[in-house]
Amino acid sequence: MGYDYHGKVVIITGGGRGMGVGITNAFAKSGASVIITGRTEAPLKETCERLRAEVQADIHYLVADGANEERVKEVVAWVVEKYGKVDFLINNAQAEVHGTALEDQTKETFDLALSTGLYATFYYMKACFPYLKETKGSIVNMGSAAGVAGLQGFASYAAGKEAIRGLTRVAATEWSIHGINTNTICPSVASDALKEWAAIHPEEAAAVMAGTPMRAFADAEEHVGGTCLFLCSPQAKFITGRNIDVDGGQYLRP
Repeated sequence: MGYDYHGKVVIITGGGRGMGVGITNAFAKSGASVIITGRTEAPLKETCERLRAEVQADIHYLVADGANEERVKEVVAWVVEKYGKVDFLINNAQAEVHGTALEDQTKETFDLALSTGLYATFYYMKACFPYLKETKGSIVNMGSAAGVAGLQGFASYAAGKEAIRGLTRVAATEWSIHGINTNTICPSVASDALKEWAAIHPEEAAAVMAGTPMRAFADAEEHVGGTCLFLCSPQAKFITGRNIDVDGGQYLRP
């Protein structure tokens, strides 16, 4: 993809599953030292072993629930002890409940979305801040078209993702003076969750595809991972507090 991140250190949450694997692939292939986290060990371990074999990546995993602030602090401390710094933070992890009508959502479904998404993003940003300040690093958070468009059946997930976009803008206002640029990506990727949603709501899914100018969904590695690489690059340093839609024109708006 044209980026050389040898000597750079990136933390990617949720880097062993779904779209996170694509983002992890992109950074590993760029030469960065990559630390991926998640709540389940098996996919993290598999991703690390594959990338070490394929591209001799310097990649490690730490099992961590982002909803646990003390564990998040331990993760960041481990990274700093090993590498002495943090250059980039990619907040991708998010558990979700989809296909459930708003009136059937519960406090538990909201707690799941907010703790694994919004709170985890906040905890990692806060824990990494002193080190990103030293490196004048970059943060990329994941929003979602589900929030932008108000997709049916995604109430708790969409609410959490829109909160992350607000958090991103505040971070840009407060932390840009320290050289940290913070942005959000709202991707439209053919993830397992999207496929499940499409199976439940085929007519709406067909309408989404018909209304997407490119008539396709983004590739996790090339398009979403590639956008992350760009937003962490020197060329993007003056971009902060912005939402980047990686959606094939799906939600064109003023």
